[in-house]
Amino acid sequence: MPALRGSDVQDVRGVGQTAEMLGLTTFWRALPTEGRWLLSTVAIQTLGRGLTLPFTIIYLHEVRGFDLGISGALMSLIAVVGLVVTGPGGTLIDRFGARMVLLVGLASMIAGCTLLAYATHPAVAAVALVLIGANFGVSWPGFNSLIAAVVAGDLRQQYFGVNFALVNLGIGVGGIVGGFAVDVDAPETFTAIFLLDAASCLIPAALLLGPLRHVRTQAEPSEHTPQTGGYREILMQPAVLWLTVLTFLAVFVGYGQFEAGFPAYARLEAEVSTRVVGLAFAVNTAVIVLLQFAVLKRISGRRRTRVMWVMAAVWACSWLILGVAGLLPGSLAAAIGVIGYMGVFAFGETLLQPTVPAIYNDLASDHNRGRYNAINAAAFLGGAIAGPIAAGLLLDQGLPEVYVGVMIVGCVGIGVLAAVLERRIPASANGVPSTAPVPDAVDG
Repeated sequence: MPALRGSDVQDVRGVGQTAEMLGLTTFWRALPTEGRWLLSTVAIQTLGRGLTLPFTIIYLHEVRGFDLGISGALMSLIAVVGLVVTGPGGTLIDRFGARMVLLVGLASMIAGCTLLAYATHPAVAAVALVLIGANFGVSWPGFNSLIAAVVAGDLRQQYFGVNFALVNLGIGVGGIVGGFAVDVDAPETFTAIFLLDAASCLIPAALLLGPLRHVRTQAEPSEHTPQTGGYREILMQPAVLWLTVLTFLAVFVGYGQFEAGFPAYARLEAEVSTRVVGLAFAVNTAVIVLLQFAVLKRISGRRRTRVMWVMAAVWACSWLILGVAGLLPGSLAAAIGVIGYMGVFAFGETLLQPTVPAIYNDLASDHNRGRYNAINAAAFLGGAIAGPIAAGLLLDQGLPEVYVGVMIVGCVGIGVLAAVLERRIPASANGVPSTAPVPDAVDG
């Protein structure tokens, strides 16, 4: 089987592939074989991550007995190391291909989860979490580059959306199973879920070594290979710069609040129970899984920047709902507001996740796709690091109204950035077939 690149798939499938999807069956049939292999195992792969994600800090603090401050610092290592590794990882993807880099990352993840399962000292846990963070730093740009090499055009946007829904399904089911399986008085239950997390990494490794072994993400070396430059040159392009700032801000007001700001506000200001918080996360997953494909059909062929406007408005509404919940502490209305926040927010996620990765990959070429996806991952990780810090500072100072206000202003900022971005990217990267050449659209 010959090597596949994004440009090859685009040539084979042509413009007709951008027609509106009629359903999941149509989408599945439109995928090349490699795309089906990638998508068919996503939920199973992420099931292992779902088993451990909600319970890692509980494991470190309540099972292994580490101080809460030390446990929090250890948890931050995943994002920090991921941010550090993302840049070099993107360069290695462009040079050696996503397959090789992903295999190294998966080996690091397997080692990290296995080590963490038996970590009884903070230093051992730190090494384990560094290994896990290293995988996070390369897995995002690696898998996104792999996806972009297999599918192209509007099908690519739809793929990113369906992939996101399946990731949430796997993590959500894993979290539910983990909640029933673990017991802080039985350390072996935590050991088991971390080992299962490690074992789940064998599935993508088998795909990369088997059905996907011929997929290339890097360009064929030749004397006509264009000089693509490094990260500085890529970020000097206004489209990439504005998109990266938008991604950072979206994560700051969104995912950056999931593990700290939202739970803290729900507990301290809305005064709801931990069961309500858990139910809110379950609702978030359910909304994404149930709505993602319907949303994909609605946004197909529409300007991605306009989709971001809608997303920003939806997220602003979700924060208003949470703010109102904080004004009615301990009441049924507060519980409904907390759950409603997560449901409305999830609808916004179904608009965000198909669009941003698709824009990055439509702006990129086979020569620098890894670096473009690494920039996307770095912006996400940066927002995920800054979000909890800002939430902690504002809520610790007793400023819940300011906290919600900052998030709403951030949503407005997303809309403004999307408007600026629309003037700086070609129509094709914005999800609309270009009717005329747009010279140097990426550079100006």
